[in-house]
Amino acid sequence: MTEVRGLSLSPVVLPEVRPEAGVELRKARLEDVDAIYWLIRYWAEKGLMLVRSHSHLYENIRDFQVLQDEDGQIVGTVALHVLWRDLAEIRGLAVHPTRQGQGLGRWLVLGAEREARDLGLPRVFAWTLQVNFFRGLGYRVTTREALPPKVWSECNACPFYENCREIAVIKEFSPGASRG
Repeated sequence: MTEVRGLSLSPVVLPEVRPEAGVELRKARLEDVDAIYWLIRYWAEKGLMLVRSHSHLYENIRDFQVLQDEDGQIVGTVALHVLWRDLAEIRGLAVHPTRQGQGLGRWLVLGAEREARDLGLPRVFAWTLQVNFFRGLGYRVTTREALPPKVWSECNACPFYENCREIAVIKEFSPGASRG
């Protein structure tokens, strides 16, 4: 059992998935909340991302996209959370451990970026422990101070606030970049 600032997490066991099953990227639906919750919680238990409550997921379901395999299993998720007219955060990126290394994380981030471009956003950022993954997608490391204070709105409630290891990465889209 893992304990995070008074919150005890029992080990998560994810459903088995076929590594070769085809997948489809789509907008998340309310019926996906439990699967998203357990996928995120699996990685949070390992200290690699933040736990998101069911309440948070329901309130922000419109931010999420999922990868659903042909067997009906959710094998990946990502959210695009708009913060202001010129900035959104890519968050909640998680891929089922059986499907790691297949390019699904990249697919999810590119899907979130496409949505950002469609909305007319000029840039996106993420907090991450996987800097090289994001660098490979054209992100650059930035300082916390270079980001607007609104970005830190949830930091005070984070159990890792005083010992944050996450690094900020940002990507700016070129003017006139394709929106579709």
